[in-house]
Amino acid sequence: MTTTYAALLRGINVSGRRKVPMAELRELLTGLGHSGVSTLLQSGNAVFTSESDDEASLGAELERAIEERFGFAVDTLVRSAAYLRAVADACPFPAATLEGKQLHVTYFSEPVGPERLAPLDPAAYLPEEFRLGDRALYLYAPDGLGRSKLAGALAGPGLFKGITATSRNWNTVVKLVELTRD
Repeated sequence: MTTTYAALLRGINVSGRRKVPMAELRELLTGLGHSGVSTLLQSGNAVFTSESDDEASLGAELERAIEERFGFAVDTLVRSAAYLRAVADACPFPAATLEGKQLHVTYFSEPVGPERLAPLDPAAYLPEEFRLGDRALYLYAPDGLGRSKLAGALAGPGLFKGITATSRNWNTVVKLVELTRD
């Protein structure tokens, strides 16, 4: 049985650095034996189907292949279509009434407990807010990510040490759900 996945690559094609052309990423995934390969945007989102049911192994395999092909390491999370749908469905904010730039999801390589976020005083960042989900953090930033003080605090050193994290705006979250529909 095949499963549809999205590969979420962290920090590529930003400011002309760590370039991974999407056509080459599609080639790479196909060469690894995956089918139905497509990409979204230039920021490291790929959709594919695989016989494997092991997200961690698929991510590690793609990380090795990217490093071999491009000469640099890229943290990669692979998530199933069902997981992506569940994260979108569980959004604690009124996504339908917000602009895509106001809502973001940070996907984590493992579960994150509230103790990691204890150093932050949520009231200090209002009206910005965050909520934890299943290996995900939802961030509401009404003025966008570029002006968000809370996003800066969340990205600070130490909060998520040892965990791979990569963020997507709500428009991308929704598009990935659409692209991974079986």
